Amino acid sequence: MSPEEFRKHGKQVIDWIADYLASVESHPVRSPVGPGDIRRALPSHPPEHGEPFEHTLADLDRVLLPGITHWQHPRFFAYFPANASGPAILGDLLSSGLGVQGMLWATSPAATELETVVVDWLAELLDLPRRFRTDEAGGGVIQDSASSASLVALLAARQRAGAGRHTLYVSSQTHSSLERAGRIAGLGAGDVRAVEVDPDTLAMDPDRLAALLERDRADGAVPTLVCATIGTTATTAIDPVARIGEVCRQHGVWLHVDAAYAGVAAVCPELRWINDGVAAYADSYVTNPHKWLLTNFDCSVLWLADRAPLIDALSALPEYLRNPATSSGEVIDYRDWQLPLGRRFRALKLWAVLRWYGAEGLRAHIRDGIALADEFADLVAADPRFEVSDHHPFGLVCFRPRYPELSTEDANAATMALVERLNDSGELYLTHAVVGGRTVLRLAVGGPATQRRHVHQAWEAIRAAVS
Repeated sequence: MSPEEFRKHGKQVIDWIADYLASVESHPVRSPVGPGDIRRALPSHPPEHGEPFEHTLADLDRVLLPGITHWQHPRFFAYFPANASGPAILGDLLSSGLGVQGMLWATSPAATELETVVVDWLAELLDLPRRFRTDEAGGGVIQDSASSASLVALLAARQRAGAGRHTLYVSSQTHSSLERAGRIAGLGAGDVRAVEVDPDTLAMDPDRLAALLERDRADGAVPTLVCATIGTTATTAIDPVARIGEVCRQHGVWLHVDAAYAGVAAVCPELRWINDGVAAYADSYVTNPHKWLLTNFDCSVLWLADRAPLIDALSALPEYLRNPATSSGEVIDYRDWQLPLGRRFRALKLWAVLRWYGAEGLRAHIRDGIALADEFADLVAADPRFEVSDHHPFGLVCFRPRYPELSTEDANAATMALVERLNDSGELYLTHAVVGGRTVLRLAVGGPATQRRHVHQAWEAIRAAVS
């Protein structure tokens, strides 16, 4: 493809994306296709000869679009938001166009140094501690996901802890990626320890944590990492980071804070209470701009208070990677901060977002999502056929229909049947969670296209489905 052909087809692609975003509301939110439908609609063998690019775009419309679940749809309320925005899309396009492989400072100095700038900017916007900045002992790095970030944090914690039988501490509400990280890092199944939670708040119990740490150390284990969560996946419960941090410090254990969804809310000064205890105790902290901060997937930022254990755990320098800049010790080589050697120029899209929206625009987006979630919760609370969780400080509301005549098991089955009917309608998309043995519906607000009318439309569809 020549530069002129690229210019022609590139304009077609930009027009296609712009048209898609403008008309996304016309599509069913969740794809209606069945297993294998897309594969059967595509040729069984690759083309022998090249085809015009228009054919690719035609099949995008004809074959692939029906199989897309539309995460940017204004009535997509499932999981957590996976924001995409114009500046982020364009930043990703620039990254693809440059084709940078940013494994070393030397392989593209701008890729590394822009990343250090944007992670420091974001740390400032979230009011994170000074030691997380790249000109201090710690620093930040863009990972593909919080799952990867938590794994490398565990590897750094294991490096700092030294030899022995390492143990990892989570709760029933901690994201499953922490358990997977333990398996990947070689911990035995019994060495991933589940700390009990408060039955009302679902927050990790620091006293139970302390008792587990003491017992494990007495049994010869090496307590290695505790994960505290700010905004759990199921219900956005918040662990008491400060109290957990005190316990970790007393026992010499690494404290990792998983704020994958909710951490970006701290761009708003009135929400910075969520980070109480982070400055004093956190050894590592992760949040995902690709969830709620208008930056398309994948973009997860991990900060460390001290980067040395991470680099010690992951650094390897074969001869073919040796270069004067690395040998000088004056540069950051982000290959030592992640699992893969290669890395994309992800900083461009986050840079584009921060510059386009500014702090003011980012705060407005977060506040709008919270206000709409609050309004939805009020609508649910006003209907006696439903009950709603009192805990909804962010954009997620958990609720369920009341089935007083049914057993818990039957009520759970009825709730699951309800969510499937709603999702099959194509009008909205919700997910569920199980809290205290009871199935609840989750409605997560935060998409950039979602407006007040979409939230009210969702509520009317939910009400009608239980009539």
